[in-house]
Amino acid sequence: MLRVGLTGGLASGKSFVAGVLRECGAQVIEADKLGHEALLPGGGAYEGVVAEFGEAILDRDGRIDRKRLGGIVFADPDRLAKLNALVHPVVFRRQEEFFEQARAEDPAAVAVVEAAILIETGGRERYDRIVLAVCPPELQIQRFMARENGSEEQARARMARQMPLIEKIPFADYLIDTSDSLAETAERARAVYAKLKAEAVHKVV
Repeated sequence: MLRVGLTGGLASGKSFVAGVLRECGAQVIEADKLGHEALLPGGGAYEGVVAEFGEAILDRDGRIDRKRLGGIVFADPDRLAKLNALVHPVVFRRQEEFFEQARAEDPAAVAVVEAAILIETGGRERYDRIVLAVCPPELQIQRFMARENGSEEQARARMARQMPLIEKIPFADYLIDTSDSLAETAERARAVYAKLKAEAVHKVV
């Protein structure tokens, strides 16, 4: 089995690439989804997050309101670091469970974790290969504005909180340029999948 980390930046096309890899036969899981599940009651991080940030972050049903929580942490790097320290260990455990299940189902599986901040959280050590979806910053902004109906200022503010794509390139084993058409991006993603699958099979043989 090959453990693959798929990452990128704001609106860089990583979710589209993840979909293509899934169509090719890869097993894919989203780290963001795991993070959201960790915040649910009984999800592993719920109690610690409520203890740290208080019941003001809860909605009427006793669930964590992610918008309220986001309003607190994204304005304060120290509080964001505390949140990450509570949530990330749970997410990493779930990722390991995903990898073990993928290995049990197919020893030659290509198992992919899609994560926006994969490299920032020390991801290079947890994966056999890193795939990076890249495009120019101005295209990231255009895509964000079209997708989220947001402003250029909002896009730039979000990008400022992330490691720039150009700084992630040295960590990547494979780059997928998403600047062109969806068809061209899909073709590039399929070519990368073929190489990943060959590596996964070679590990088993």
